[in-house]
Parts: sequence; C-alpha cells; structure tokens
Amino acid sequence: MKLRYVLCLLITLVIAFLLLLPTKVEPVAWTPSPAPSLKEGIYADNQRLKAVVKVGPSDIEGPEALLLEDEFLITGLHDGRLIRSSLDGTQRKVLADTGGRPLGLARHPNGMLVIADAIKGLLSLDAQGRVIPLTTEANGVPFGFTDDVAVDKSGHYAYFSDASSRWGYGHDGEAIIEHGADGRLLRYDFQTGKTSVLLDKLQFANGVTLGPDEAYVLVNETGAYRISRYWLSGPKAGTHDVFIDNLPGLPDNLSFNGSNRFWVALYAPRNALLDGTAEHPFLRKMIVRALTVLPKPVEKRGFVLGLDLDGKVIANLQDASDGNYSPITTVREYGQWLYFGSLKAMHMGRMGLDAALK
Repeated sequence: MKLRYVLCLLITLVIAFLLLLPTKVEPVAWTPSPAPSLKEGIYADNQRLKAVVKVGPSDIEGPEALLLEDEFLITGLHDGRLIRSSLDGTQRKVLADTGGRPLGLARHPNGMLVIADAIKGLLSLDAQGRVIPLTTEANGVPFGFTDDVAVDKSGHYAYFSDASSRWGYGHDGEAIIEHGADGRLLRYDFQTGKTSVLLDKLQFANGVTLGPDEAYVLVNETGAYRISRYWLSGPKAGTHDVFIDNLPGLPDNLSFNGSNRFWVALYAPRNALLDGTAEHPFLRKMIVRALTVLPKPVEKRGFVLGLDLDGKVIANLQDASDGNYSPITTVREYGQWLYFGSLKAMHMGRMGLDAALK
C-alpha cells in the first residue's frame, strides 16, 4: 500500500509539473507537411559527410560563421571572440571580442567586417579593430536574435535576419516550438544608417544570402522547414515567394557560391514529436515544461544540401555515424572545397567539392 501511495504521489507531481509549471512559451497551432523520407528518395540516408576532416584549431567552441580569406579562416566563437586562423591551426589571432555571440559574417567592399551578433545586433569591425554598433532595432522593435548577414557588391546594403524579436539567443528551442512568426528579414543602409523591414512574420529567420546578380535574397525559416525568397529587382521586385519548401530538417545557414549553387546547412532532421503535436498547442506547452528537465530530442546528424538556382536538390550530404561532425550550421564553397562550421563543435571542417557533388 505504501508503494502504491508513493507511485500515485509521484504521478500526481509529474502531471502537475507538466500542467502547471510557469512558462512564457505560448504555442501557435499549425499544420506541417509530412516530413520527407530519409530512407529513400532525394534525401536518402548516407555517410558522405564522413569525408569531412578537421581544419583550423581544434580547441575552439562553436565556430558558426565562416569566411575564407588568403588561406585563413575567420570565425566567431561562443565566448564572443572573432578569430583568424590558418588552415592547419598553427597560427591564430583574436581580431576582436564583441561581448555577445557573433553568428554571421560578411566582408564589406571597403574592407570592414560586418557581424550579425545574436546579442549585440548588427556590428562592424574596422581596420583598427574597433567594434562599432550599426543597428539594434527596426520600426521601433529591438532585435531579439540577430542571426546572419550578407552584404551586396556595391556596399550599399546589408541584408540580415532577426530570428525572433521575442526570444533571445539560447532560446531557439522555445521560439521554434512556439511557432510565433516573429522573425524578420531586414536591410541596413550604410549610407543613411536606416534599417528597413523587408519581410516579417517569419518562422525563426535564420541564414541569409544574395542570389545571382543580387536579384533576390534568400532567408531560411528554420521553424517552417523552408527557404523564402524576397525579390530585389525585376518585375517581381518587392514581392516574395517560397524557394524550396518542406525540407527534411531544420535549415540553419545558407550560402551562394556566386555562380550556380546554394548550400544549406540543416541543424538536425525533423522531429516526429514536434511535427506530430504541431496542431496541439496544449501538448506542445507540456513538451516545453518537460524539456526543462529532459534533454532535447535532437538527432546528432551532419546534414547539408546543395541546391541549384531553381531550388532543386543537387547534393544530399549526411552522416549519422558515431563521432560525426554535427550540428553543421554553416557551409561555404571556396574553390575546390566545402567548409563547415558548427554552433557547438570544437573545430571547423572541410571536404572536397568533387566528393560532395559526385
């Protein structure tokens, strides 16, 4: 009888915890398309990312953003530092410390480094090593989670994302589960200092890149498993559409090789529990409470897609084996190599482009 009483008490406490624990998350109901198969078809499981090898230093945390310049890699780290490292990792220099979390990097034509810092907003780093704030809000709404940035060839504009105006860095899980559509695609004018909103109501706006001839800009919507496109010129200027929909994972950053390919880093494959409860906010709120004490059910899988200019998949790179390099959150093509960055790994990686496109 005493054991039965203890079990009943424990069950009651667990139910009360799942129902009553205070949380700011207010899930919104939505209906995702059925997740594509990873067993067959264009997203079939493989181990092609086992070809990734370590590059740069092996004792850095979270080298998310990547720029390759003169055979040196520039990246931002979890502790706020921006570093420049040789490919073999033997030479390393700290360029600056933003005091935040640099997630996106782009080089302005005048030489300054433009930084999307999750905590500090859009920043620049000048030749003297000074970190200069550029913008922290748009239309009176402060950035909550500045994520990625791309600068046009003329140096007139920086296109960047605010993943969520409601949730800050470190709360990406809450933002995606809530599905509150509070992400934005933004444009900063270097000449006037003004910031404008190109798109709002995005589902965790993440990676940003300009397309061919800078006719459009793409932005990843992590929480909606898609890439959206905003047209900058031509007959569709000022309108937007979906570049690719119903991705098999959570798109993080993306990049353009300047010619004929986009690369998309998928943080992890879709989660059946998250998709299955999408239409049931009450259940998702219980999941949020449970995740305060349980580990997040995120599969550890390296996952990268290559897309052509029509949004068709031309490369499917995966690795779910033990010890894989993941989560891959950045992928960039330089010469005959693909370079990879990660929000959580302790080093950067690369693999041959020929192997990726084979």
